[in-house]
Amino acid sequence: MVSHVVLMKPRSDLSAADRDAFVSAFERAMREIAAVRAVRVGRRVRHGAGYETGAPDAADYLAMIDFDDLAGLQTYLRHPAHVELGARFGEALSSALVYDFELGALEDLVAR
Repeated sequence: MVSHVVLMKPRSDLSAADRDAFVSAFERAMREIAAVRAVRVGRRVRHGAGYETGAPDAADYLAMIDFDDLAGLQTYLRHPAHVELGARFGEALSSALVYDFELGALEDLVAR
């Protein structure tokens, strides 16, 4: 399985209409792109842990989109609904970090 991990921080001046357009584009992409296997979205939780003070303030939201394999991720990235989402992404966010991970077991932490 491959997870597409997106950390996002909306623009501080993002209008309600632009936020709605971004969310609609995201929902459309998740619904229309058959390669998507699972989607999880979350809002950052701050609770006073020591690591919070040293972390950059780069993200308020997380989206994790799962695919069977790299080919599924690549299909997603080329899909017209993702192209629309990408345009909204650039308009709505002040910062973002995007990473792709091949998932496995805890044993995969062992150096190869």
